[in-house]
Amino acid sequence: MLLRASLLSLLTTLALLAPSPAQAADPVVSTAPPTVSGEAVVGGVLRATPGTWVPAEVGVTYRWLRGDRPIPGATTAAYRLVPADLGSRLVVRATATDADGHTAVATSAPTARVARGLLVNRRPPGVTGTQRYGRTVAATTGRWSVTPRRATYQWLRGARPIRGATKRRYSLAPQDVGRRVRVRVTVRAHGYQPATAVSRATGAVGHRVGVRRTVTYHVETRGRITTSLKDFRRLAQETYDDPRGWRAKGVRFVRVARGGSFTLVLSEASRVPSFSPICSSEWSCRVGRFVVINQTRWKHASPGWNRAGGALRGYRHMVVNHETGHWLGKGHAGCPGPGRLAPVMMQQSKGLAGCRFNPWPTAGELR
Repeated sequence: MLLRASLLSLLTTLALLAPSPAQAADPVVSTAPPTVSGEAVVGGVLRATPGTWVPAEVGVTYRWLRGDRPIPGATTAAYRLVPADLGSRLVVRATATDADGHTAVATSAPTARVARGLLVNRRPPGVTGTQRYGRTVAATTGRWSVTPRRATYQWLRGARPIRGATKRRYSLAPQDVGRRVRVRVTVRAHGYQPATAVSRATGAVGHRVGVRRTVTYHVETRGRITTSLKDFRRLAQETYDDPRGWRAKGVRFVRVARGGSFTLVLSEASRVPSFSPICSSEWSCRVGRFVVINQTRWKHASPGWNRAGGALRGYRHMVVNHETGHWLGKGHAGCPGPGRLAPVMMQQSKGLAGCRFNPWPTAGELR
């Protein structure tokens, strides 16, 4: 009897110590891990799904990790990738909790390595300032999906880059007159690929000032002409139209078949003195309505100009501007100082007195 009682007591104790069926299994079990959708690029958004659980009625919270390190504050189902994520793989850790407070954790597969994002232009770059020759304009960067850390600039004349024009500000040049000037802006931000946008086209660049006076002229010859009269007409008009010339004072020159305000003459050298005793066969001259260009000088420039290595086209600009300046009422000018540009009304064919050759009116002569 005693042995039977002891055996019964031992069996009862073992029964009390054995786990119940409910205690033998985990209360919450992941049957499929959470997943992550979305492109792994800086600025993109990753979204987590909870996976599946037993029991199905669980609450799920999230924690995003960069490698194996939790990302501060990243505890929702959606996560926007930041530059610090570049090059890393991310996972999301889901924690499920049942009604009795039991929890379990499951982790997603890692994403691809986070790549650089794309900067999106929201508003094109712009150009501020008055678009006239001699003025300075400035670029604005426009608006982007992310504030750029740095911007670089390239100014365009039409569709072509302007050599050396790579600052935010650009001083409009003579070649810009009549053309459309835009700016191409390239922006950079940490974690993003560089992006480029171009400002919208605006009106053509204008002359330094608007037209204040229009004068007409016609072309004649004197004596035996051995150079192309067609080229003379064309090149003289180019000088008159050039933004650096008297057009910068607001004077527009229009060639007519006959008559006009003055006569532009291409003259054989020996015929120049026939216009006045003050004229010489060696130089060009202006007498009354006649602006006389000495053919020898037109063809060969002057000895001083040539010794200094000046271009023939530059001399032709200078002589037309100088003699026409007399017709406009300008007298001769002297050198303002060694090394400075010579006024176009200085007798540069004869000497410079320390100045530098200059085919165009100076700022003082345009006042």
